[in-house]
Amino acid sequence: MTCRMKDFNGKEYRCFFELTLLVIGGKWKPIILNCLFMEKTLRFGEIKKRIPDVTERMLTKQLRELESDGLIHREVYKVVPPKVEYTLNPIGERLIPVLKSMREWGVEYEEFLYDGEVLDGEGYEKK
Repeated sequence: MTCRMKDFNGKEYRCFFELTLLVIGGKWKPIILNCLFMEKTLRFGEIKKRIPDVTERMLTKQLRELESDGLIHREVYKVVPPKVEYTLNPIGERLIPVLKSMREWGVEYEEFLYDGEVLDGEGYEKK
């Protein structure tokens, strides 16, 4: 059965699965969401430190999209110098079990790739 096209925030999708992938898809969004879950509130520079490979331009773009899609909240404080903090919105928090499941699948997949082993040692994520 072919579903009709829907539109959300300029994103077209046919099914809920596709909508989910549109909202959290990409290399950085799940990582940003996980950082905000782990730390609760972070400033731009703090997120950048936790994700050193993302460019400032890309991080700005991803944060704007996550905010526009309602997954995160951006709080601007009227102080000098300007202070901006990011937190998860309740609907963003509901994604955390999904992201945890994806991480667990990643662990299982790495074990599959390396004959039951997970790469271990300094600099690697702990299982």
